[in-house]
Amino acid sequence: MLESVYTFSIMIWNPEQECMNTEALHTLQFARLKNLVERVYHNVPFYRAKLDAAGVKPGDIKSLADIARLPFTSKDDLRDTYPYGLLAVPRAEIVEIHMSSGTTGTPVVDAYTQRDMDDWAEGMARTLSGAGGTRNDIVQNAYGYGLFTGGLGTHYGAQKIGATIIPISSGNTEKQLMLMRDFKSTIFTCTPSYALYMAEQAREMGIDPTSLGIRSGCFGAEPWSENMRKEIEKAWGIKAYDIYGLTEITGPGVAFECEGQYGMHVNEDLWYPEIIDPTTGAVLPEGQKGELVITTITKEGTPLIRYRTRDITFIIPERCGCGRTTRRIHRLFGRTDDLLIIRGVNVFPSQIEHALIEIQGVDPNYLIIVDRSAQTHLDEAELHVEVNASEFSDETKDMEHLRSRIEAVMKSKLGINLRVKLVEPKSIERSIGKAKRVIDKRQI
Repeated sequence: MLESVYTFSIMIWNPEQECMNTEALHTLQFARLKNLVERVYHNVPFYRAKLDAAGVKPGDIKSLADIARLPFTSKDDLRDTYPYGLLAVPRAEIVEIHMSSGTTGTPVVDAYTQRDMDDWAEGMARTLSGAGGTRNDIVQNAYGYGLFTGGLGTHYGAQKIGATIIPISSGNTEKQLMLMRDFKSTIFTCTPSYALYMAEQAREMGIDPTSLGIRSGCFGAEPWSENMRKEIEKAWGIKAYDIYGLTEITGPGVAFECEGQYGMHVNEDLWYPEIIDPTTGAVLPEGQKGELVITTITKEGTPLIRYRTRDITFIIPERCGCGRTTRRIHRLFGRTDDLLIIRGVNVFPSQIEHALIEIQGVDPNYLIIVDRSAQTHLDEAELHVEVNASEFSDETKDMEHLRSRIEAVMKSKLGINLRVKLVEPKSIERSIGKAKRVIDKRQI
């Protein structure tokens, strides 16, 4: 496996927890799971009703494997209980609230006690340490601050490891680059699509991104491919680390890559992972791809039992060479609600991105437009792809050759027929947050 070829040198933030032997970890997880079920059953009417409906009492949890007897929690459950319906402690014990709103407009709420805040900071301290972060670093945090968890979660983790933080938040790209240069930032954090956009803007300003002194970056909040990692690392001259979290669980810090950059270590003394079949709900063995489910085994404010993340991944069976014993999840393949089914073929946008980056002459900026033919009632997909400025040509034959090549690659690698439309450089809208890659007109 990939991890065996690396010589690991980065210090581990919390060896006692991150390198715990498996038997001790399972004992700790079981104790915390049992306590969680007791707490929510007696303190959260929503969960009492759910557990009663499933025919499960707290006393029925006699081993860690019994977690499979517990009911799932979904995002709809969080919306239906807005704003305080999942609180497991008195409201006065809540010290901070974060939330994200979905397509319905009803926010998904995460409420934190002080212990929850400490666990969040701990998870992000491990995350930044996995990317080589220490108290000697200057962390430029370009995740959005506010109700979104990315900015403040990263901020708390950087504080915990003692690093200097530049809390610039997202956007204002020219200022981002100026501060990188002037304050000599060593680590920066943002979405992967914004990292590429920043590099593009730097070159337009006559700045070589590799000259700015950034050593590593922690990128998350959207699925991204291994090829996109290579593009970011080449553009900045850094190591680009994948990180994982979601508002419903705590925010960033749930899982992170170490120096080996193969799979994200789940902080499973705090958050217990499972992989299930997204259709049947059955628990899948390690190594088999499915939907990630997380139980917040230490959460006090708004604890969640078996939360269905909708993220598709698998648990890597092998032990990592870095010394951590926590299990790793493979980088995300996409989300069950992002999955496009085009004429019977399943495809995630990240698969299209991965294929595109290997094609010379195009930039990793694309847009997929899916519609349904009024004549045939069949799904049709059109892929808009930006041509690299150095390759853009007025010669019709050159552009037609490139277009045909992209269509052939998509057919060969993904098994789908996509109409490709080549567009001018910088014509697809850039995002300072999560990139919008799909417009699905079938539901309009």
